[in-house]
Amino acid sequence: QVQLVESGGGLVQAGGSLRVSCAVSGRPFSMSTMGWFRQAPGSEREFVAAIDWSGSLTYYADSMKGRFTISRDNAKSTVYLQMNSLKPEDTAVYYCAARGGLASLRHDEYDYWGQGTQVTVSS
Repeated sequence: QVQLVESGGGLVQAGGSLRVSCAVSGRPFSMSTMGWFRQAPGSEREFVAAIDWSGSLTYYADSMKGRFTISRDNAKSTVYLQMNSLKPEDTAVYYCAARGGLASLRHDEYDYWGQGTQVTVSS
């Protein structure tokens, strides 16, 4: 059974930083493309970032470029999202997701999902 477990969310002031993590079990992590998505109340789930199996290719939504960094540690079967210069509009539940193919910006192309972790940015 594949499990993705996010951690590291919380409350932070605008301009601050936070790192969320996602530990994967039950699947060959090194073969998986990993993605981060977020969903704010009343909004659709949106793409944040993705990373290929090797960690050499990364993709970001335009509004996150330069502020967020996705990385992975295949030895620990964990993917990270470092978030800097956080803004109140970054407040959302952040989800990690896994798929076996190439990186995708579409949430419906990911096969496995975590339960999400809440990130709240106060102004």
